[in-house]
Amino acid sequence: MEDSSERKSLRSHLLEKRDNTSFDFMKIASEKIQKRLKKINAFRDAQKIGVYYPIGSEILTQDIIQELLSNGKDVFLPKVMGKKMEFRKIVDFSSLEKGSFDIMEPKDDCQTDNDLDVVLVPTVGISPIGVRLGYGHGFYDRYLAEHNTVTISLTLEKQIVKNIPKSEHDIIINWIITEDQILKT
Repeated sequence: MEDSSERKSLRSHLLEKRDNTSFDFMKIASEKIQKRLKKINAFRDAQKIGVYYPIGSEILTQDIIQELLSNGKDVFLPKVMGKKMEFRKIVDFSSLEKGSFDIMEPKDDCQTDNDLDVVLVPTVGISPIGVRLGYGHGFYDRYLAEHNTVTISLTLEKQIVKNIPKSEHDIIINWIITEDQILKT
């Protein structure tokens, strides 16, 4: 999955913009996003939910994960296996270990299930119509191309870009949640 130079340049610009966000602001934005998330019926009604563990300046998902576990939901985090990604169920944070790209991933003995109701997708940038810019490795696009599930992007308002060049393998995201709004694409 080769990215255009326009996408690479945009990714670099958006990562720099997001990386310059203060931790205090990120904490407040993440709390607002967590509250907004509960307003989406597809998320509220879901039993099996895919969530990512944040790296760098991504929206903080630890509280979302904890709340889902406390509410008896089945929580799955991605595990990279070569060029593919699969979701594995966790029972608590001790189910995680450092994996690919130094990201916290479920341990090998965690049960795999890729038939999820909803997947929260990490996002570098996104257009209002749901064209997502990730890190350029294509793990989520390959996964989502094979699994029909509701997708929700958690992102900062400043990461919404009017136009992101779409490549043929991009999967359109269903919902975008920022600290200020909920968008259905």
